[in-house]
Parts: sequence; C-alpha cells; structure tokens
Amino acid sequence: MIIRHADDVPAEEIKWAGFSGMTARFLVTSADDNPRSALWLLEFRPGGSTDWHRHQEEHQIYLLEGEGVVVGDDKTKTAVRAGDVISTLPCENHLFMNTGTGILKMICAVPILSGKTGRQTSPCDE
Repeated sequence: MIIRHADDVPAEEIKWAGFSGMTARFLVTSADDNPRSALWLLEFRPGGSTDWHRHQEEHQIYLLEGEGVVVGDDKTKTAVRAGDVISTLPCENHLFMNTGTGILKMICAVPILSGKTGRQTSPCDE
C-alpha cells in the first residue's frame, strides 16, 4: 500500500512540445512498484493548455477545481468545470485548456503500458 500527500510530490513543469503553463505531480508510477496504472495531478495556470494530441493510453480525469475547455475528435469545444469527469479513449485526439482566472486542477488516471513508467504516454501509430 502506498499512502502519501500530494503536496509531498514535487510539481514538475511539463515541457512537452505544444504544452504550456502546466505542471504535473506524478503521484503513483511504476517507480512505486505499481505496474499497471499511474495517477497524475495536473495543474494548468490561466491560459495553460496541452497541444492537440493523442496517445495509446486512455485517461480518466476528474476536475478538482477551476474551469476550462476540452476538445475531442469532433473538434467541439466543451466547457468543463470542477466536478466534471472526462474519459478519453486510446488514440482519441484531445486538448485541454484553462479558460478561467484561477488554476485548473485535475486528477488523471493513466494505464501503464508494457515497458513504460507511468510518467509519459505512448504515441499512436500513424
């Protein structure tokens, strides 16, 4: 069993191509002898966003605070706020953006694929 406080996990600035104004706390990964699933705490500063992207891993996301938009394969911008749940499918294009004036904070559950650590995602075959 692993028990830790999120504040005890350092926030890391995400510097992936096209991502901005975003930090991640990798709360649980394979480094914790957890081989199948990771748990991330993501925080977006106002205006922060991911790039339009897709990957092999599905995500289950719960918004803890703030407001923003999520864009899926159909390119529709859907407003989201604290309390909303989002599930992205494997290889589904998506983008998240903070449109509010405060932090957009979310918990993200991510499966760990074979050979991965739970701190990154795997690109879809083009």
